[in-house]
Amino acid sequence: MSRNKSLPPGESLIHPITSAIEPIDLAALFTTEQPLELELGSGDGSFTLQYALANPRQNIVALERLLGRITKLDRKGHRAGLKNLRLLRAEAAYVLKYLLPHGMLDAIHVYFPDPWPKKRHHKNRLISEPFPSLSKRLLKAGGVVYLRTDDVDYFEQMLELFDGAAGFDRTETPRPLKALVTDFEQEFNAQGIPTNHAAYRKIGD
Repeated sequence: MSRNKSLPPGESLIHPITSAIEPIDLAALFTTEQPLELELGSGDGSFTLQYALANPRQNIVALERLLGRITKLDRKGHRAGLKNLRLLRAEAAYVLKYLLPHGMLDAIHVYFPDPWPKKRHHKNRLISEPFPSLSKRLLKAGGVVYLRTDDVDYFEQMLELFDGAAGFDRTETPRPLKALVTDFEQEFNAQGIPTNHAAYRKIGD
């Protein structure tokens, strides 16, 4: 795939969600069949673009709820001619639970999700009690969940949930993946706030 070849004028990377109950055939969003990965909460898209450009032999679906962010990412991805990137605008928890087919993903990336720092708001966190089982259902055997956060309390919750979940083994985040940082992450690291990384591999079927 040529990373410099532009997409046809006017072609959007955003896939419209037309049903609240029918699973989205993610593989059908791409012209080339290759490993499929999902990013939940792409934010400003700085990681998404780097990752898609660096991994042309992997298909990436990035999900973001905010319209301004996803349209900006759409424009940048279109200019870069990224045929291995598609975008969904939706709430992550709903998509995970209802709109994705089972056993298709090679990886799930969740970087700097909203920590909802007040204790009474913890129930709103994306990485909560149902998340490991939802991830396990969506991943292929050997698929990996990659997590990052600057929030220590939230990181401890992530570790506790996945360490206690059946069907996952802790693994390492590859060095080249760690090297792809978000704009948000760069700002925090420059202030001396470190990034906490975790990765969990699905074992069995």
